Amino acid sequence: MYFRMASTKTRIMFNIKKITGGVLFLFASHISLAQQSSPVDYVNPLIGTESKYELSNGNTYPAIARPWGMNFWTPQTGNMGDGWVYTYTADKIKGFKQTHQPSPWNNDYGQFSLMPMTGKPQFDQEKRASWFSHKAEVVKPYYYSVYLADHDVTTELTPSQRAAVFQFTFPKTEQAYVIIDAFDKGSYIKVIPQENKIIGYSTKNSGGVPDNFKNYFVITFDRPFSYQAGVRNGNIKDNQLEIQDDHAGAIIGFPSLKRGEKVMAKVASSFISFEQAELNLNEVRSKTFEQVVDEGRKQWNEVLGRVQVEDKNVDRLRTFYSCLYRSTLFPRDFSEIDGSGRRIHYSPYNGQVLPGEMFTDTGFWDTFRSLFPLLNLLYPSMNDRMQEGLVNAYKESGYLPEWSSPGHRASMIGNNSASVVADALVTNRTGYDKEILWEALKHGAHNAYPKHSSTGRFGHEYYNKLGYIPADVKVDQNVARSLEYAYNDWCIYEFGKTLGKPKSETAIYAQRAMNYKNLFDPTTKLMRGKKADGSFVANFDPSAWSREYTEGNAWHWSFCVFHDPQGLIDLMGGNKSFVSMLDTVFVIPSYEGMKSRSMIHEMREMQVMNMGQYAHGNQPIQHMPYLYNYAAEPWKAQYWVRKIMDKLYLPTPDGYCGDEDNGQTSAWYVFSSLGFYPVSPGSGEYVIGSPQFDNVTLKLENGKEVRIHAKQERVDQVYVNQLSWNGKTYEKNYIRYSDLLKGANLEFKMSTEPNKNRGTKKDDAPYSFSNENR
Repeated sequence: MYFRMASTKTRIMFNIKKITGGVLFLFASHISLAQQSSPVDYVNPLIGTESKYELSNGNTYPAIARPWGMNFWTPQTGNMGDGWVYTYTADKIKGFKQTHQPSPWNNDYGQFSLMPMTGKPQFDQEKRASWFSHKAEVVKPYYYSVYLADHDVTTELTPSQRAAVFQFTFPKTEQAYVIIDAFDKGSYIKVIPQENKIIGYSTKNSGGVPDNFKNYFVITFDRPFSYQAGVRNGNIKDNQLEIQDDHAGAIIGFPSLKRGEKVMAKVASSFISFEQAELNLNEVRSKTFEQVVDEGRKQWNEVLGRVQVEDKNVDRLRTFYSCLYRSTLFPRDFSEIDGSGRRIHYSPYNGQVLPGEMFTDTGFWDTFRSLFPLLNLLYPSMNDRMQEGLVNAYKESGYLPEWSSPGHRASMIGNNSASVVADALVTNRTGYDKEILWEALKHGAHNAYPKHSSTGRFGHEYYNKLGYIPADVKVDQNVARSLEYAYNDWCIYEFGKTLGKPKSETAIYAQRAMNYKNLFDPTTKLMRGKKADGSFVANFDPSAWSREYTEGNAWHWSFCVFHDPQGLIDLMGGNKSFVSMLDTVFVIPSYEGMKSRSMIHEMREMQVMNMGQYAHGNQPIQHMPYLYNYAAEPWKAQYWVRKIMDKLYLPTPDGYCGDEDNGQTSAWYVFSSLGFYPVSPGSGEYVIGSPQFDNVTLKLENGKEVRIHAKQERVDQVYVNQLSWNGKTYEKNYIRYSDLLKGANLEFKMSTEPNKNRGTKKDDAPYSFSNENR
């Protein structure tokens, strides 16, 4: 007979033979797990969950979901309304929550939970909570299981796009219950015993919703109820089957159960209606638990399998596929399919039910940098749909979103929707109205959203008149806003030029794209706050996290000229001076600036990483190591990019070095580990770094393949000694998207010593807008 045992690195097949006297001998043959495992097997959804308010190691939760799913599910260790819904160091689980939370800082909306228990029925979240252990927890993107020790119940769940199936394994008991918590701030619940069903809705939210917002849910069970009660604001009401109040809930019980007996619940929800929730339940209604598990596993393998990685380091495989998983969760598909098969959506902007696409739960301030460029490379048809969703968002609200969750949220700065739509256009996204987006871009550049300062352009009047936002006009984060608006203007210019718009429409944006120069201080070679009269702000400390910048300081923001590094090099005095400024970022002690304001988590994360003023845990500086490629010293980019990957990304609960942020920090790693990164989305180029894996194959949607070979026998082989493209030596420090689309074979010869002759010519540098104008 045969006995199979799976370990982390090796699958061992034991051939067990019975010998005289009853002695067993085991003959083992080893099979590499790297060859046997599927991509999803490497994913660890617990990476980043060892986080807290004061220090983020990712600020993630285990999202049990389908790729870009409308609903995620997660075990809930935090209290109702706590943005830290699941923390790795917690001891107790209080429920299993349907969640739409993109970040603890933006919190959740439309959430509700289920929780099994035994003994006396309890609704209070502390009294119903149960101890658990990670040793009795199985966490996969498509499946979750945990043993609830206080109730002797094992809970399993598996999701579809808009529904889920729960399986509760109870002990022998006369007191088996499931609690349904519709949460506070306005909820409704109704128990329908004759149909083994519960319906309800949650209106709980954290902003960004119309007045009629509801998440309608339907839950069906596979057996009759022996007990039912409604819960009104924490008070259990036996046999009261319908509750509408601030905080509604229900408890249902089951007749005598044998040990190991399973109770199944199928759950679906809709932002449109109860009737639509019933339609969404069809995703799982006639399927077994195992079928839904298998479908989820297959879908994740299809998505993650767009990148096939071969490497002898299993931890790096875990890190990579976990980051790719995080890169394919957001933005979520907010649309639903009606009874006639049409795609429709509840508008989080005007509250109407309308046809077509809608995506949400992403902050473009974060995700324009590498998440959306990754979609354009690996999942372009998904971004086709997302662009249609942006068209609809503009039509329904008058603005493109900058941070949506689910509608416009007051979070972060910038007008980076311009980057998202420009990069989509230059990478040939199709199937949406580009003319409407052109109008949306122009509108957003000259208007501010009336309800808060995060949508449109807050301070645009000053920026358009003076070429920057002054530091003395009560517009905070003025340097950061001005720099981002300049890049955004370049994106608008590129969008209009690609559409074939006349110079009479595009010239103003090309002109404003150079506005970054207006804040450059030649005495410090940094971007500095400037008053309306043209004088710089006094008492300048480059390391101070001051009000002129967003979650950072002058060292972080002075390099945020994504579209024109050559122009910035010229301002700083040429290549040598520019490289010296880049070097300085890594040299200034990380404790500098820590007393410039009250501590925020981004400051603490930079401080504890001990990489000088380089703050990878926040987005503004994440592209900065790649800028060495523009100044004829690409080997320094290779060194620092690899150091960041090896030091700051791990397949552990504390595996990130700051907020993961809806796929952005993960997508940085995905790109960088492949060997290139989109410094300037909208340019159609990727800047070369240091590939981390031996062999990678990108399976593009058009059927072409990109093969990347970078055999490394030692961990310190971080430098690119030579690069061949389809067998020919390639000296450039960049790769064009259009060339990758044709299929390519990239052969990196890696070395422990830098090649200081490769990539040093002026025309080896990547795109800069200044070069286009010369």
